[in-house]
Amino acid sequence: MEYLLDTHTFLWFINGDAQLSKNAREAIGNPDAIKYISIASFWEIAIKVNLGKLSLDMPYNDLRQQVTDNGFEILPITFSHTAELISLDLHHRDPFDRIIIAQAKSERLILISKDGNFEKYDQLKLLW
Repeated sequence: MEYLLDTHTFLWFINGDAQLSKNAREAIGNPDAIKYISIASFWEIAIKVNLGKLSLDMPYNDLRQQVTDNGFEILPITFSHTAELISLDLHHRDPFDRIIIAQAKSERLILISKDGNFEKYDQLKLLW
């Protein structure tokens, strides 16, 4: 299976947060699964840290090592992702969430997220 972790999912996983569901934890922990983190998640985290809306349990630069240590791959934003973004309904206006949704749909990845708004998108495979 191939998964794309939403930003909060990534942070909850690396911090061992109890808010992460059992299903999500098992999928992420599966050594046979391919797990991606969108570069948009790092952009979102950096902006929120800079604005004081998010505090991390580690220095920001340590997030890169978390990607390596946990066997994640960083998913860049491509032209095809932005083309998918244009066709998305406006159920959700958060630009970071929208590009992550577009990436998951375009790459046919299962998106691991608790965000209830994501269920409104057709043909988006979700796990929580």
